[in-house]
Amino acid sequence: MPGLYVPAELSRRVSPLPDWSETVDRAQKEKVVEELGQIFESSGVVVVAHYTGITVAEMQSLRAMAREAGGSVRIAKNRLAKIALEGKPCASMAPLLTGMTVLTYSEDPVAAAKVAEDFAKANKKFEILGGAMGETALDRAGVEAVSKMPSREELIASIVGCIGAPASNIAGAIGAPASNIASILSTIEDKAAA
Repeated sequence: MPGLYVPAELSRRVSPLPDWSETVDRAQKEKVVEELGQIFESSGVVVVAHYTGITVAEMQSLRAMAREAGGSVRIAKNRLAKIALEGKPCASMAPLLTGMTVLTYSEDPVAAAKVAEDFAKANKKFEILGGAMGETALDRAGVEAVSKMPSREELIASIVGCIGAPASNIAGAIGAPASNIASILSTIEDKAAA
């Protein structure tokens, strides 16, 4: 300001105060890297997609779909995600982390891929790039193929159905009237005699 007198003692350059935000910021980044590392280690599948142009409401819809399927959605800085990927089984997906990326992941090796595919069909701004299933890198077609596989719950239901079928047949035969059992036994005897 013109005409403002500043004494010489005050006009000397004062050493700046320590920047506490840098240490807090670094601690936060380390925490994010650690969280991402846990995600990459424990997830059965991780899908990487671009989300440019997605509204907040659409992103909330994606998060709700993932939560319902037993998965999660995470947006993280690509640089931090690449650091977290170092030494992890899914490190092969690091080249996919460019631009505005979002991670959809789940412990179930199929759930996150199904959620991402379903969301991509309804929202053209959501562009699936690829991902990883353990050590196996997935391209766009690979994510689509994984999404068509039966989920863990579907597989368990089909196995239980296969195991339960013979037991239900035996229970049905035991519960049948005695005349039906007698006719079955006589048929078996006739075949054995012939």
